[in-house]
Amino acid sequence: MTLTQLEYTVALDTWRHFVLASEKCHVTQPTLSMQVLKLEEELGIKIFDRTRQPVIPTEIGERIIAQARIVLREAAAIRELIAEQQNTMTGEIRMGIIPTLAPYLLPPLFKAIRGQYPNVTLTVKESITEDLLHELKTNRLDCAIVVTPLNDPAIKEDVLFYEELFVYVSRKNILHDKKYVLPNEIDPDQLWLLEEGHCFRSQVLNLCELRKLADPKFKYETGNIETLKRMVDKSDGLTILPELAVMEFGKAQQKQVKRLKEPSPAREVSLITHRDHLKTRLIHALKEEVLNVVPAQMRKLNNKKIVEINY
Repeated sequence: MTLTQLEYTVALDTWRHFVLASEKCHVTQPTLSMQVLKLEEELGIKIFDRTRQPVIPTEIGERIIAQARIVLREAAAIRELIAEQQNTMTGEIRMGIIPTLAPYLLPPLFKAIRGQYPNVTLTVKESITEDLLHELKTNRLDCAIVVTPLNDPAIKEDVLFYEELFVYVSRKNILHDKKYVLPNEIDPDQLWLLEEGHCFRSQVLNLCELRKLADPKFKYETGNIETLKRMVDKSDGLTILPELAVMEFGKAQQKQVKRLKEPSPAREVSLITHRDHLKTRLIHALKEEVLNVVPAQMRKLNNKKIVEINY
């Protein structure tokens, strides 16, 4: 039994496809298949049911794969100890991030990482929280930047900042001339929302106390905040925007931004990892760079109140 065989076995479980798993391991498909077969022959059991598509582990195979993940994690910990001893900052960070944060955090973060850590590779996956959690638990990601709390015992949450939520209204909207907006003043028929699955949608519905929306005449689904802004500008509607999105506005657009009455609604943004995560130094460096690109006032809760999320 070798670490390579365990690595290929875990990869096959992760991707559930021989060709894809071999590509991720940077070997040929026959090489990966042969090593997995050798491990099965040595153990005298079948780890995978190859009659199913996609390929899935057998009952005993699931237990072996779970143990293999532990072994590989401990082996990686040894390599991390060596890197710490040599005081080197190299390697790859596989980071996830939700779409409502990506456009505003990633550009300055990439620039900072390239400048401070030229030997570190930052690989980013943008997706909704549910998918990122699965990727984190199956070791496809090292960390992720999402909205918390998650209340998941397998996940460690490290709060980064608190992002206030604002109302963005059309110039044609009745609320345009108001300085502050109350949640009960928001007309659900004029409210543009992200599609189902986004935690930000859940927070907006809770903020506006909208448990169930009426069936609209026009249905539109998007996972893009920039699109919501454009829909508001071209209609008489409104939407809710996070603070980082609002900070990019010019003077003209700032007039369309309305604060909600204090305590201001906000969302908690955290860097999450698996409880048994590795790459501690790299992840800590990533956290520091994120904090450096976020305004200092966003790091404290102050007069803000966290809006509930329904995961």
